[in-house]
Amino acid sequence: MFVLLALHLVVGTAAIASGRQLGRWAFALAASAPAATLIWLLTQAGDVVDGSPAVARFEWVDQLGLALDLVLDGFALLMVSIVSGIGLLICVYAIAYFAPHDPAGDDTETEAHHPRAVGRLAGMMTLFAGAMLGIVLSDHLIALFVFWELTSITSYLLIGNDDTNPRARAAALQAILITGMGGLALLAGLIIIGQAGGTYRITELVADPPTGSIVNAGLICVLVGAFTKSAQAPFSSWLPGAMVAPTPVSAYLHSATMVKAGVYLVARFAPLFAIAGSWRVLVLTVGSATMLIGGLRALRQTDLKLLLAYGTVSQLGFMMLLLGTGLDHIALAGVVLLLAHAAFKATLFMIVGIIDHETGTRDVRRLHGFGPRWRVTQFCAVIAAASMAGVPLLFGFISKELALEGYLEHGDVTGAAVVLIVIVAASVLTFAYSARFVLGMFGVLAAPDADPTDIALTRDAHAPGWLFLAPAASLTALTLAFGLVPQSLDQFVDAALGALHPSAETVHLHLWNGFTGAFVLSSIVILGGVLLTVFRRPVAAAQRSGAAALRFVPTADRSFNALLRWTGVTARRVTATVQNGSLPIYVSVIVLVATVVPLIAFVGDFDGFPQLVESPVHVALVGAMVGAALAASIVRRRIAGALMLGAVGYLMAGLYVTQGAPDLALTQFAIETLSTVLFVLVLRHLPSSWSHRAPAIAAPMRVGVSLAVGATIFVFALVASGARDNVAGPQQSEVMIDSSLPKGKGHNVVNVILVDFRGWDTLGEITVLLVAAAGAVSLARTGRRRGDGGPTLEELLDELEPATDVDGAVDRELDDLDVEVPR
Repeated sequence: MFVLLALHLVVGTAAIASGRQLGRWAFALAASAPAATLIWLLTQAGDVVDGSPAVARFEWVDQLGLALDLVLDGFALLMVSIVSGIGLLICVYAIAYFAPHDPAGDDTETEAHHPRAVGRLAGMMTLFAGAMLGIVLSDHLIALFVFWELTSITSYLLIGNDDTNPRARAAALQAILITGMGGLALLAGLIIIGQAGGTYRITELVADPPTGSIVNAGLICVLVGAFTKSAQAPFSSWLPGAMVAPTPVSAYLHSATMVKAGVYLVARFAPLFAIAGSWRVLVLTVGSATMLIGGLRALRQTDLKLLLAYGTVSQLGFMMLLLGTGLDHIALAGVVLLLAHAAFKATLFMIVGIIDHETGTRDVRRLHGFGPRWRVTQFCAVIAAASMAGVPLLFGFISKELALEGYLEHGDVTGAAVVLIVIVAASVLTFAYSARFVLGMFGVLAAPDADPTDIALTRDAHAPGWLFLAPAASLTALTLAFGLVPQSLDQFVDAALGALHPSAETVHLHLWNGFTGAFVLSSIVILGGVLLTVFRRPVAAAQRSGAAALRFVPTADRSFNALLRWTGVTARRVTATVQNGSLPIYVSVIVLVATVVPLIAFVGDFDGFPQLVESPVHVALVGAMVGAALAASIVRRRIAGALMLGAVGYLMAGLYVTQGAPDLALTQFAIETLSTVLFVLVLRHLPSSWSHRAPAIAAPMRVGVSLAVGATIFVFALVASGARDNVAGPQQSEVMIDSSLPKGKGHNVVNVILVDFRGWDTLGEITVLLVAAAGAVSLARTGRRRGDGGPTLEELLDELEPATDVDGAVDRELDDLDVEVPR
């Protein structure tokens, strides 16, 4: 399995690299990856169907338990068959689709059909297919997320492949923003579930699923990620926008792969968590809304590709209703629908691509029927659309019957009756927009006052060649065969269902189950769809009136655009506030984050105050220390402030003396003396006092930063000193005291630690101090007076003035720092 993933990476990279030379034949190279996957799948299918999954494991960091686990079980077998089977057919289809041809007779090459762009498209589709295989084969939550994000990135590049088209760029951006947001939520959810379950292996979570309120929160995050990927309401706006991509991309992403990633994830998790928290309520609510909204929007479209896009949204909602309940009888219908949908939707997308390629339009108002050479194409379109509508004797009818039967006889969930009504109503819409597709292709919906050139364009259109039509015809044959002989899929579907629901009954698919309640509902669906089709004009008028009445209700597109504008405005305002060019504000933000964030963790471990005063001398020293610190913040003169800071350090040395640590006191005294001298050497070249030209907000901000730093250091000191009591076994300080004389040959424990136990640390600290001292001396020598023979600080700044306005910038920064450079 790892070899297959690597093969997709190598083939995809090779197709991109050689795209300029290969052009559309890069898809022939790309086809080798899904073809190899299908061949390997045939060698594994027998064992997998018999209940023996194929397993592969790659040890990354064994000591940390980091490994990549792949599992091919029955459900993964079904998904890999869809991903690679449809992928292979799309590669064959794309070779003909990108052939130089223009309906107007001019075979000029557009940017989108440039060999380099076509080769890049072939390579990115192969990389996308590899990432999709990674999703369905991963047995590790984090690996699944990595492949999940790879599909988002590659789909962004596929949708925006024509980078000269602003609509393509906008659609790609919309897709990556929505799915990327969902990906972040998914990551949070997977981490929560993995931590709660004590494992990130999906097979181990299946054996012992975690529970609790924190798991319920994680499941909501997982559902948000799945909803965004599978274009569920209110995140469905990206999918219709993605129709700007070339038809092979739309056929692959929106029939077999990307949009089903979220459905796959829900199907995997539903048997474990469907009864936990609000999982089932969310899935049924969102799935119902998506199925209805998608059907209504599809019924209004005049662009055949957009009609299929909104139909895909509706069908994805249907899959959520079937695979998200966690019930095996209903999930059976979802498994069959996954297969049926891949067959009929890929066929219909390819038919639309053929029409667009040969006529230059997908608008039903400009399609006036085709000549006799288009009969095979029309036959494929009718069969696929009828399967989507749920017409008997076709594969789509099998899944629709199973869905209705599942909710009628086994839907023992809250709100099952409401969901059943939604499925019936949305199925009526599905029949109606399927009929609209067929009528549009046969020219029934064409504008009566059409331009004669439009009529000639379609009726005299060149019929597609065998290579162009063969992929769609192959899927049409499968739709017919599996509809007439569904029992041929019994073992395949049973293995897929058994991987999700091990206790499920053996699957037996039938062409017709008799005069059951499901058959009655199917008849109602067909009758309602026929009525909607016959009375399509009044229905269209009613839809327009309803849309006008609800024009103030924000659609998914308007909501996304409004959110994007609000984010941009907010970002500009926040940036103008916190990135205003003021160095003190930058430093304040950094210091606040660096102190407040750790303070939150420290407060959680705070066990109370220790003994505050051990000696009366402590009170006097601390009081003097506080007074010196306050004086340093109040005095106007710079050198006085530096001396007050030095006084704080000397008083701290006095505290060390009272605690019996004269060696630490000497060290503190030496360091404080050096620091004070360096301060004086530098400050004597600056104005003697601070100017108070800072804005009014500066003083409260400084006070707030100072309090935050002080509180953090204070709490950290208390928590760190108390943390020693929680260490199991002998403490390190006790070990060092006991080892000082026998191992370090010294009675002074501090000296032994500095020069023996931590000798290398001490050497590093000495090096840092020497470098800092050398730098301070260099600064002091640079700023010496003119009489000493060197340039002043003012002269160094003036040397830069002829080249740029650095002096003005420096003045502004010095103003923010309350520093004046005398002129």
